[in-house]
Amino acid sequence: MGISVGNNGSGEESEYRPISEINITPMVDVMLVLLIIFMITAPLLVAGVPVELPSTSAAKVSQPKKPMIVSLGPDGGIYIREDQVTVDTLVPRLEALRQAEGDTVVYVRGDKNRPYGEVMEILGRVGKSGYSRVSLLSKPKAGE
Repeated sequence: MGISVGNNGSGEESEYRPISEINITPMVDVMLVLLIIFMITAPLLVAGVPVELPSTSAAKVSQPKKPMIVSLGPDGGIYIREDQVTVDTLVPRLEALRQAEGDTVVYVRGDKNRPYGEVMEILGRVGKSGYSRVSLLSKPKAGE
């Protein structure tokens, strides 16, 4: 903000009037300086310190197990991975697998010709077996 001081040429001193314009030049300067600082420091944050790691006799971290996939086939059959199970044995089998392999994401697939209610029943039974992370699988459309 500034104040206009001056004569209007008539010899009389004019009234002080503030200029109602916002000067954004300092803000732009600060933003450009910050942009340059971030552009310089960002690559330094990603790169780590080069360290030569010592050898150890500890066991390697196990590779991820096969994904847990529960499928509802076109004939109404229920499958855990490739093994067919019945509706009554689905929950106990999933509980046993959860105890053996640990909690993981369960992917549920359902044939598009099966009723929505059957897929929801499978989802409910998967949740009842103790798995907290459940995802639905679909196939992308052709050409995408």
